[in-house]
Formats: sequence, C-alpha cells, structure tokens
Amino acid sequence: MISLKQTILAGAAMLLALAGTANAQPVRDIKTEEANRVLVLKFYDTFFNKHQVDEAAKVVADNYIQHNPTVPDGKEPFVSYFRSFFNENPESKVRIVRSAVDGDIVWLHIHSVNKAKDTGEAVVDIFRVQNGMIVEHWDVIQPVPQTAENTNTMF
Repeated sequence: MISLKQTILAGAAMLLALAGTANAQPVRDIKTEEANRVLVLKFYDTFFNKHQVDEAAKVVADNYIQHNPTVPDGKEPFVSYFRSFFNENPESKVRIVRSAVDGDIVWLHIHSVNKAKDTGEAVVDIFRVQNGMIVEHWDVIQPVPQTAENTNTMF
C-alpha cells in the first residue's frame, strides 16, 4: 500500500517536472529555418527584380493570405496585381538589405524603387512559410525622404 507521504512526494515530483518544462524553449530547426529564408530570398528576387511572376509564384500557396490592404488574398489575384504593376513600372527593382528568420517567419528589409532616380521606399516584408510554400504576408512601407533630420540612412 502506498502511503500518504509517498503520494504527496510523487505528486510534488510530477509538479516540479512539469514546471521545469513550462519555461523550456522549443527546439529550433536551423536547417528548416534557413531553407525558409532562402526560399523567400529566391522568390523575392525572381518576383520583384526579374519580374518573372509565374515562375516565382510556384512557391506561393493558392490560399495565400495577404495583409497589405491594397493587394488581394489568394495566389492568382496576387500574381495578377503585380503583373499589372510591373507592366506599368518595368524599371521597378528591390535591394534586399537584410533578412532574418525565426521558425516559419522570414523578415526582409528592402529598398524598393520604381524608377532609376526614384528615392523609393523602405519596406519590411514579413512572410510565413509552411511546407516549402509562402502562405502569408505582412508589410510596413515608408517613403524614403529627400532629406533627413539625421545622418543615418533608412538602410
């Protein structure tokens, strides 16, 4: 027969074990994270620099979720939107300044221009990747001013 003391000690040990795992960080899969980052970098260059939207869109999920309010949800509406944009802005190019990844989220810090002498926009694009496909996107866009109140650049 198990004594009350043994039951209390077993319960306490179980609680301590559970408390130890409550603050444990999940194991990061560095290979998958890097694969996600490389996937987004290749997509971005092919799509926004080479304007090969159909080729680049092969890694965009059909049910792609878009958080930019000016671009529709879904792969086909997204591709159509930018096909039209690139037809109107054939000089449009981006420079990826930096990238980062955390699990299924990839961040890009971009300098985007539509014409050669355009000061452009500073963009932070955030993508969620799932099973080797881009499934979701957010962005923050800010015009690059002609002058600034400091000597720092936006990049």
